[in-house]
Amino acid sequence: MERRLGPLDAAAIVISNVIGGGIFFVPIIVAQLVPNPTAMLGVWLLGGALAFAGAMAYAELAAVRPHAGGEYVYLRDAYGPVAAFLTGWTSFIAGFSGAVAASAVALADYVSRFIPLAPAAKSVVAITAIATLTLVHVRGLGPGRLLQNILAGLKVSAIVVIVALGFSIGHGDTANLAAGGTTVPVSWLLALVPVMFSYSGWNAAAYVAEEVREPSRNVPLALALGTITVVVLYVGLNALYVFAFPMGQIAALSGGRLMDTVAERLFGFAAGNLIAVFTIVSLAASISAMVLAGPRVYFAMARDGMFVRAAGRVHPRFRTPATAIIAQGVWSSVLVLSGTLSQLVTYTGFAVVLFAGLAVTALFVLRRRDAGAPRPFSAIGYPWAPAIFVIASAVMVGNEAWRNPGTTMAGLALIAAGVPVYYAIRRAPQA
Repeated sequence: MERRLGPLDAAAIVISNVIGGGIFFVPIIVAQLVPNPTAMLGVWLLGGALAFAGAMAYAELAAVRPHAGGEYVYLRDAYGPVAAFLTGWTSFIAGFSGAVAASAVALADYVSRFIPLAPAAKSVVAITAIATLTLVHVRGLGPGRLLQNILAGLKVSAIVVIVALGFSIGHGDTANLAAGGTTVPVSWLLALVPVMFSYSGWNAAAYVAEEVREPSRNVPLALALGTITVVVLYVGLNALYVFAFPMGQIAALSGGRLMDTVAERLFGFAAGNLIAVFTIVSLAASISAMVLAGPRVYFAMARDGMFVRAAGRVHPRFRTPATAIIAQGVWSSVLVLSGTLSQLVTYTGFAVVLFAGLAVTALFVLRRRDAGAPRPFSAIGYPWAPAIFVIASAVMVGNEAWRNPGTTMAGLALIAAGVPVYYAIRRAPQA
Protein backbone atom coordinates (compact mmCIF):
# COMPACT_ATOMS: atom_id res chain seq x y z
CA MET A 1 0.00 0.00 0.00
CA GLU A 2 1.06 3.59 -0.52
CA ARG A 3 1.88 6.19 2.14
CA ARG A 4 -0.37 8.99 0.88
CA LEU A 5 -2.12 10.18 4.02
CA GLY A 6 -0.95 13.27 5.85
CA PRO A 7 -1.69 14.22 9.46
CA LEU A 8 -4.85 16.15 8.57
CA ASP A 9 -6.15 13.23 6.48
CA ALA A 10 -5.63 10.82 9.38
CA ALA A 11 -7.10 13.31 11.87
CA ALA A 12 -10.22 13.53 9.68
CA ILE A 13 -10.60 9.76 10.00
CA VAL A 14 -10.41 10.08 13.80
CA ILE A 15 -12.98 12.88 13.93
CA SER A 16 -15.42 11.08 11.65
CA ASN A 17 -15.02 7.79 13.53
CA VAL A 18 -15.72 9.38 16.91
CA ILE A 19 -18.53 11.82 16.14
CA GLY A 20 -21.42 9.53 15.30
CA GLY A 21 -24.80 9.14 16.94
CA GLY A 22 -23.57 9.08 20.54
CA ILE A 23 -23.30 12.83 21.04
CA PHE A 24 -26.97 13.14 20.04
CA PHE A 25 -28.41 10.89 22.77
CA VAL A 26 -25.72 10.19 25.40
CA PRO A 27 -26.04 13.72 26.93
CA ILE A 28 -29.58 12.75 28.00
CA ILE A 29 -28.20 9.78 29.95
CA VAL A 30 -25.47 11.95 31.46
CA ALA A 31 -28.00 14.61 32.50
CA GLN A 32 -30.04 11.94 34.28
CA LEU A 33 -26.98 10.89 36.27
CA VAL A 34 -25.37 14.31 36.73
CA PRO A 35 -27.99 17.08 37.19
CA ASN A 36 -25.39 19.82 37.75
CA PRO A 37 -24.27 21.54 34.49
CA THR A 38 -20.73 22.22 35.70
CA ALA A 39 -20.29 18.63 36.80
CA MET A 40 -21.81 17.40 33.55
CA LEU A 41 -19.35 19.38 31.45
CA GLY A 42 -16.61 18.13 33.76
CA VAL A 43 -17.52 14.52 32.89
CA TRP A 44 -17.11 15.27 29.20
CA LEU A 45 -13.75 16.93 29.85
CA LEU A 46 -12.57 13.99 31.94
CA GLY A 47 -13.73 11.56 29.26
CA GLY A 48 -11.80 13.60 26.72
CA ALA A 49 -8.68 13.50 28.89
CA LEU A 50 -8.95 9.69 29.15
CA ALA A 51 -9.45 9.40 25.38
CA PHE A 52 -6.37 11.59 24.87
CA ALA A 53 -4.34 9.38 27.24
CA GLY A 54 -5.40 6.32 25.24
CA ALA A 55 -4.63 8.09 21.97
CA MET A 56 -1.12 8.95 23.10
CA ALA A 57 -0.49 5.33 24.13
CA TYR A 58 -1.62 4.21 20.68
CA ALA A 59 0.56 6.96 19.18
CA GLU A 60 3.69 5.40 20.69
CA LEU A 61 2.64 1.91 19.64
CA ALA A 62 1.92 3.09 16.08
CA ALA A 63 5.17 5.07 15.86
CA VAL A 64 7.19 1.98 16.81
CA ARG A 65 5.01 -0.36 14.71
CA PRO A 66 3.69 1.72 11.79
CA HIS A 67 1.68 -1.08 10.22
CA ALA A 68 -1.96 -1.56 9.21
CA GLY A 69 -4.24 -3.09 11.82
CA GLY A 70 -4.10 -1.00 15.00
CA GLU A 71 -4.59 -3.03 18.18
CA TYR A 72 -4.47 -6.28 16.18
CA VAL A 73 -0.75 -5.63 15.68
CA TYR A 74 -0.13 -4.52 19.27
CA LEU A 75 -1.95 -7.48 20.84
CA ARG A 76 -0.22 -9.90 18.47
CA ASP A 77 3.22 -8.63 19.44
CA ALA A 78 2.45 -8.38 23.15
CA TYR A 79 0.18 -11.37 23.85
CA GLY A 80 0.32 -13.65 20.83
CA PRO A 81 -1.88 -14.55 17.86
CA VAL A 82 -5.01 -15.75 19.71
CA ALA A 83 -5.63 -12.43 21.48
CA ALA A 84 -4.89 -10.59 18.24
CA PHE A 85 -7.27 -12.78 16.25
CA LEU A 86 -10.09 -12.25 18.73
CA THR A 87 -9.90 -8.48 18.42
CA GLY A 88 -9.96 -8.78 14.64
CA TRP A 89 -12.77 -11.36 14.75
CA THR A 90 -14.86 -9.05 16.94
CA SER A 91 -14.15 -6.10 14.66
CA PHE A 92 -15.36 -8.05 11.64
CA ILE A 93 -18.49 -9.72 13.01
CA ALA A 94 -19.77 -6.66 14.87
CA GLY A 95 -17.25 -3.95 15.83
CA PHE A 96 -16.70 -2.20 12.50
CA SER A 97 -19.22 -4.09 10.36
CA GLY A 98 -22.03 -3.70 12.89
CA ALA A 99 -21.27 -0.02 13.43
CA VAL A 100 -21.27 0.56 9.66
CA ALA A 101 -24.61 -1.21 9.34
CA ALA A 102 -26.16 0.62 12.31
CA SER A 103 -25.05 4.00 10.96
CA ALA A 104 -26.38 3.16 7.50
CA VAL A 105 -29.77 2.17 8.96
CA ALA A 106 -29.87 5.44 10.91
CA LEU A 107 -28.95 7.36 7.75
CA ALA A 108 -31.86 5.73 5.91
CA ASP A 109 -34.20 6.73 8.74
CA TYR A 110 -33.19 10.38 8.33
CA VAL A 111 -33.54 10.19 4.55
CA SER A 112 -37.12 9.01 5.12
CA ARG A 113 -37.86 12.40 6.68
CA PHE A 114 -37.67 13.84 3.17
CA ILE A 115 -38.75 10.82 1.09
CA PRO A 116 -41.29 8.47 2.72
CA LEU A 117 -39.79 4.97 2.68
CA ALA A 118 -41.22 1.56 3.45
CA PRO A 119 -39.06 -0.71 5.66
CA ALA A 120 -37.74 -2.62 2.63
CA ALA A 121 -36.85 0.65 0.89
CA LYS A 122 -34.97 1.83 3.98
CA SER A 123 -32.85 -1.32 3.81
CA VAL A 124 -32.13 -0.58 0.14
CA VAL A 125 -31.04 2.97 1.00
CA ALA A 126 -28.80 1.69 3.82
CA ILE A 127 -27.16 -0.94 1.63
CA THR A 128 -26.75 1.56 -1.20
CA ALA A 129 -24.90 3.91 1.16
CA ILE A 130 -22.60 1.07 2.25
CA ALA A 131 -21.99 -0.07 -1.34
CA THR A 132 -21.28 3.45 -2.60
CA LEU A 133 -18.75 4.25 0.11
CA THR A 134 -17.19 0.79 -0.24
CA LEU A 135 -16.69 1.39 -3.96
CA VAL A 136 -15.12 4.81 -3.35
CA HIS A 137 -12.60 3.40 -0.89
CA VAL A 138 -11.82 0.37 -3.07
CA ARG A 139 -10.80 2.72 -5.87
CA GLY A 140 -7.89 4.16 -3.94
CA LEU A 141 -6.72 6.52 -1.24
CA GLY A 142 -7.02 9.43 -3.68
CA PRO A 143 -10.83 9.49 -4.04
CA GLY A 144 -11.30 7.94 -0.58
CA ARG A 145 -9.20 10.59 1.13
CA LEU A 146 -10.90 13.41 -0.78
CA LEU A 147 -14.39 12.21 0.11
CA GLN A 148 -13.43 11.61 3.74
CA ASN A 149 -11.92 15.06 4.13
CA ILE A 150 -14.96 16.72 2.55
CA LEU A 151 -17.42 14.87 4.78
CA ALA A 152 -15.32 15.46 7.92
CA GLY A 153 -14.94 19.14 7.02
CA LEU A 154 -18.69 19.51 6.56
CA LYS A 155 -19.34 17.74 9.85
CA VAL A 156 -16.93 19.91 11.86
CA SER A 157 -18.04 23.12 10.12
CA ALA A 158 -21.69 22.35 10.78
CA ILE A 159 -21.09 21.73 14.49
CA VAL A 160 -19.06 24.95 14.80
CA VAL A 161 -21.79 26.94 13.03
CA ILE A 162 -24.56 25.36 15.13
CA VAL A 163 -22.73 26.16 18.38
CA ALA A 164 -21.76 29.69 17.30
CA LEU A 165 -25.23 30.59 16.05
CA GLY A 166 -26.89 28.88 19.00
CA PHE A 167 -25.05 31.03 21.53
CA SER A 168 -25.24 34.23 19.47
CA ILE A 169 -28.82 34.28 18.14
CA GLY A 170 -30.46 31.21 19.68
CA HIS A 171 -33.30 31.46 22.19
CA GLY A 172 -31.51 30.01 25.20
CA ASP A 173 -30.66 31.11 28.72
CA THR A 174 -27.15 31.46 30.13
CA ALA A 175 -28.63 31.03 33.60
CA ASN A 176 -29.02 27.33 32.80
CA LEU A 177 -25.23 26.99 32.72
CA ALA A 178 -24.90 28.37 36.25
CA ALA A 179 -27.76 26.41 37.78
CA GLY A 180 -27.15 24.26 40.82
CA GLY A 181 -27.76 20.59 41.35
CA THR A 182 -26.43 17.89 43.60
CA THR A 183 -24.14 15.25 42.12
CA VAL A 184 -22.90 12.27 44.08
CA PRO A 185 -19.47 10.85 43.15
CA VAL A 186 -20.87 7.42 42.22
CA SER A 187 -23.30 8.93 39.70
CA TRP A 188 -20.53 11.08 38.26
CA LEU A 189 -18.36 8.00 37.69
CA LEU A 190 -21.29 6.05 36.24
CA ALA A 191 -21.86 8.91 33.78
CA LEU A 192 -18.28 8.47 32.58
CA VAL A 193 -19.20 5.08 31.05
CA PRO A 194 -21.57 6.37 28.32
CA VAL A 195 -19.29 9.39 27.81
CA MET A 196 -16.34 7.11 27.04
CA PHE A 197 -18.48 5.13 24.60
CA SER A 198 -19.19 8.44 22.83
CA TYR A 199 -15.43 9.00 22.49
CA SER A 200 -14.89 5.54 20.95
CA GLY A 201 -12.95 5.84 17.70
CA TRP A 202 -10.14 8.09 18.96
CA ASN A 203 -7.70 5.34 17.86
CA ALA A 204 -8.81 5.31 14.19
CA ALA A 205 -5.58 6.76 12.75
CA ALA A 206 -3.62 3.78 14.10
CA TYR A 207 -5.45 1.41 11.74
CA VAL A 208 -4.10 3.22 8.67
CA ALA A 209 -0.56 3.82 10.00
CA GLU A 210 0.89 1.86 7.07
CA GLU A 211 -0.51 4.45 4.66
CA VAL A 212 0.52 7.61 6.56
CA ARG A 213 3.57 9.56 5.45
CA GLU A 214 6.28 9.82 8.12
CA PRO A 215 4.15 7.75 10.52
CA SER A 216 6.43 8.21 13.53
CA ARG A 217 5.59 11.92 13.38
CA ASN A 218 2.23 12.12 11.66
CA VAL A 219 0.26 9.33 13.36
CA PRO A 220 0.81 10.81 16.86
CA LEU A 221 0.01 14.25 15.45
CA ALA A 222 -3.21 12.98 13.84
CA LEU A 223 -4.32 11.15 16.99
CA ALA A 224 -3.67 14.24 19.12
CA LEU A 225 -5.27 16.70 16.70
CA GLY A 226 -8.30 14.51 16.04
CA THR A 227 -8.95 13.74 19.72
CA ILE A 228 -8.52 17.34 20.90
CA THR A 229 -10.84 18.57 18.14
CA VAL A 230 -13.52 16.10 19.20
CA VAL A 231 -13.21 17.11 22.87
CA VAL A 232 -13.65 20.79 22.00
CA LEU A 233 -16.68 20.04 19.79
CA TYR A 234 -18.27 17.75 22.38
CA VAL A 235 -17.89 20.24 25.22
CA GLY A 236 -19.23 23.01 22.98
CA LEU A 237 -22.27 20.96 21.97
CA ASN A 238 -23.04 19.96 25.55
CA ALA A 239 -22.77 23.57 26.70
CA LEU A 240 -25.20 24.49 23.91
CA TYR A 241 -27.65 21.81 25.04
CA VAL A 242 -27.63 23.27 28.55
CA PHE A 243 -27.96 26.79 27.15
CA ALA A 244 -31.11 25.64 25.35
CA PHE A 245 -32.68 23.62 28.20
CA PRO A 246 -32.25 23.27 31.97
CA MET A 247 -30.66 19.97 33.00
CA GLY A 248 -33.96 18.54 34.22
CA GLN A 249 -35.59 19.03 30.82
CA ILE A 250 -32.63 17.49 29.00
CA ALA A 251 -32.88 14.43 31.26
CA ALA A 252 -36.58 14.07 30.36
CA LEU A 253 -36.13 14.15 26.57
CA SER A 254 -36.62 11.04 24.44
CA GLY A 255 -33.42 9.42 23.19
CA GLY A 256 -33.65 10.20 19.49
CA ARG A 257 -34.91 13.75 19.78
CA LEU A 258 -32.13 15.68 21.52
CA MET A 259 -30.61 17.52 18.56
CA ASP A 260 -33.96 18.16 16.87
CA THR A 261 -35.51 19.48 20.07
CA VAL A 262 -32.52 21.73 20.87
CA ALA A 263 -32.55 23.14 17.33
CA GLU A 264 -36.26 23.86 17.52
CA ARG A 265 -35.84 25.63 20.86
CA LEU A 266 -32.90 27.73 19.64
CA PHE A 267 -33.90 28.47 16.04
CA GLY A 268 -37.56 27.51 15.62
CA PHE A 269 -39.30 24.57 13.99
CA ALA A 270 -37.82 25.27 10.54
CA ALA A 271 -34.40 24.18 11.81
CA GLY A 272 -35.47 20.55 12.14
CA ASN A 273 -34.93 19.70 8.46
CA LEU A 274 -31.52 21.41 8.42
CA ILE A 275 -30.47 19.36 11.43
CA ALA A 276 -31.66 16.22 9.62
CA VAL A 277 -29.43 17.10 6.65
CA PHE A 278 -26.52 17.67 9.01
CA THR A 279 -27.16 14.30 10.63
CA ILE A 280 -27.16 12.54 7.24
CA VAL A 281 -23.79 14.11 6.41
CA SER A 282 -22.47 13.24 9.85
CA LEU A 283 -23.53 9.61 9.52
CA ALA A 284 -22.10 9.38 6.00
CA ALA A 285 -18.77 10.67 7.31
CA SER A 286 -18.78 8.06 10.06
CA ILE A 287 -19.61 5.23 7.64
CA SER A 288 -16.87 6.40 5.28
CA ALA A 289 -14.27 6.48 8.06
CA MET A 290 -15.18 2.98 9.24
CA VAL A 291 -15.16 1.62 5.68
CA LEU A 292 -11.65 3.03 5.39
CA ALA A 293 -10.28 1.94 8.77
CA GLY A 294 -11.86 -1.44 9.54
CA PRO A 295 -10.60 -3.44 6.53
CA ARG A 296 -7.01 -2.60 7.42
CA VAL A 297 -7.46 -4.96 10.41
CA TYR A 298 -8.59 -7.87 8.22
CA PHE A 299 -5.81 -7.06 5.74
CA ALA A 300 -3.23 -7.36 8.52
CA MET A 301 -4.83 -10.59 9.74
CA ALA A 302 -4.79 -12.10 6.24
CA ARG A 303 -1.09 -11.31 5.83
CA ASP A 304 -0.51 -13.36 8.98
CA GLY A 305 -2.63 -16.22 7.65
CA MET A 306 -5.49 -15.52 10.08
CA PHE A 307 -8.17 -14.39 7.64
CA VAL A 308 -9.19 -15.25 4.08
CA ARG A 309 -5.95 -15.08 2.09
CA ALA A 310 -7.43 -12.87 -0.60
CA ALA A 311 -8.06 -10.15 2.00
CA GLY A 312 -4.29 -9.77 2.38
CA ARG A 313 -3.76 -8.77 -1.24
CA VAL A 314 -3.31 -5.21 -2.44
CA HIS A 315 -5.23 -4.29 -5.58
CA PRO A 316 -2.65 -3.96 -8.39
CA ARG A 317 -4.16 -0.75 -9.73
CA PHE A 318 -5.85 0.98 -6.83
CA ARG A 319 -3.25 -0.04 -4.18
CA THR A 320 -5.94 -0.73 -1.58
CA PRO A 321 -6.91 -3.89 0.35
CA ALA A 322 -9.88 -4.18 -1.98
CA THR A 323 -11.02 -7.68 -0.99
CA ALA A 324 -10.98 -6.78 2.72
CA ILE A 325 -13.01 -3.63 2.02
CA ILE A 326 -15.55 -5.55 -0.06
CA ALA A 327 -15.79 -8.33 2.55
CA GLN A 328 -16.70 -5.82 5.26
CA GLY A 329 -19.21 -4.13 2.94
CA VAL A 330 -20.91 -7.43 2.15
CA TRP A 331 -21.11 -8.49 5.81
CA SER A 332 -22.39 -5.07 6.87
CA SER A 333 -25.12 -5.35 4.22
CA VAL A 334 -26.05 -8.80 5.51
CA LEU A 335 -26.37 -7.34 9.01
CA VAL A 336 -28.70 -4.65 7.67
CA LEU A 337 -31.00 -7.36 6.34
CA SER A 338 -30.57 -9.90 9.13
CA GLY A 339 -32.64 -8.36 11.90
CA THR A 340 -29.86 -9.28 14.38
CA LEU A 341 -27.94 -6.03 14.00
CA SER A 342 -29.02 -4.36 17.24
CA GLN A 343 -28.31 -7.51 19.25
CA LEU A 344 -24.82 -7.91 17.80
CA VAL A 345 -23.90 -4.28 18.43
CA THR A 346 -25.33 -4.42 21.97
CA TYR A 347 -23.59 -7.67 22.80
CA THR A 348 -20.15 -6.56 21.62
CA GLY A 349 -20.28 -2.86 22.47
CA PHE A 350 -18.23 -3.36 25.63
CA ALA A 351 -15.55 -5.16 23.56
CA VAL A 352 -14.49 -1.81 22.07
CA VAL A 353 -13.45 -0.67 25.54
CA LEU A 354 -12.08 -4.09 26.50
CA PHE A 355 -9.71 -4.42 23.54
CA ALA A 356 -8.65 -0.77 23.64
CA GLY A 357 -7.71 -1.23 27.31
CA LEU A 358 -5.79 -4.41 26.49
CA ALA A 359 -3.97 -2.64 23.68
CA VAL A 360 -2.80 0.08 26.07
CA THR A 361 -1.55 -2.59 28.50
CA ALA A 362 0.50 -3.85 25.54
CA LEU A 363 2.45 -0.61 25.75
CA PHE A 364 3.80 -1.65 29.18
CA VAL A 365 4.56 -5.18 27.98
CA LEU A 366 6.37 -4.09 24.83
CA ARG A 367 8.32 -1.33 26.59
CA ARG A 368 9.65 -3.85 29.07
CA ARG A 369 10.35 -6.51 26.44
CA ASP A 370 11.93 -4.14 23.90
CA ALA A 371 13.60 -1.72 26.29
CA GLY A 372 16.37 -0.84 23.85
CA ALA A 373 14.21 -0.39 20.76
CA PRO A 374 14.13 3.02 19.04
CA ARG A 375 11.17 5.03 20.24
CA PRO A 376 10.44 7.92 17.85
CA PHE A 377 7.49 9.00 20.02
CA SER A 378 6.87 8.42 23.71
CA ALA A 379 3.37 8.36 25.20
CA ILE A 380 2.68 11.63 27.01
CA GLY A 381 2.33 11.08 30.76
CA TYR A 382 3.77 7.55 30.73
CA PRO A 383 3.34 5.51 32.91
CA TRP A 384 0.55 7.28 34.82
CA ALA A 385 -1.67 8.43 31.96
CA PRO A 386 -1.88 5.03 30.20
CA ALA A 387 -2.23 3.29 33.58
CA ILE A 388 -5.22 5.49 34.47
CA PHE A 389 -6.73 4.73 31.06
CA VAL A 390 -6.36 0.99 31.64
CA ILE A 391 -7.95 1.25 35.10
CA ALA A 392 -10.84 3.32 33.69
CA SER A 393 -11.36 0.76 30.92
CA ALA A 394 -11.43 -2.09 33.45
CA VAL A 395 -13.96 -0.22 35.58
CA MET A 396 -16.20 0.40 32.56
CA VAL A 397 -16.07 -3.25 31.48
CA GLY A 398 -16.75 -4.34 35.08
CA ASN A 399 -19.65 -1.90 35.34
CA GLU A 400 -21.17 -3.28 32.15
CA ALA A 401 -20.83 -6.85 33.47
CA TRP A 402 -22.45 -5.85 36.76
CA ARG A 403 -25.33 -3.87 35.27
CA ASN A 404 -26.00 -6.11 32.25
CA PRO A 405 -24.64 -9.57 33.02
CA GLY A 406 -26.75 -11.33 30.39
CA THR A 407 -25.68 -9.00 27.60
CA THR A 408 -22.05 -9.18 28.71
CA MET A 409 -22.07 -12.98 28.76
CA ALA A 410 -23.61 -13.05 25.28
CA GLY A 411 -20.90 -10.69 24.08
CA LEU A 412 -18.16 -12.80 25.64
CA ALA A 413 -19.67 -15.88 24.01
CA LEU A 414 -19.52 -14.17 20.59
CA ILE A 415 -15.89 -13.25 21.20
CA ALA A 416 -15.06 -16.75 22.46
CA ALA A 417 -16.70 -18.22 19.34
CA GLY A 418 -13.68 -16.87 17.52
CA VAL A 419 -11.34 -19.36 19.28
CA PRO A 420 -12.42 -22.44 17.30
CA VAL A 421 -12.47 -20.31 14.16
CA TYR A 422 -8.87 -19.30 14.85
CA TYR A 423 -7.70 -22.90 15.20
CA ALA A 424 -9.66 -23.94 12.12
CA ILE A 425 -7.96 -21.25 10.08
CA ARG A 426 -4.54 -22.16 11.44
CA ARG A 427 -5.04 -25.82 10.51
CA ALA A 428 -6.34 -25.03 7.03
CA PRO A 429 -3.87 -25.57 4.14
CA GLN A 430 -1.99 -22.36 3.34
CA ALA A 431 -2.16 -21.25 -0.28
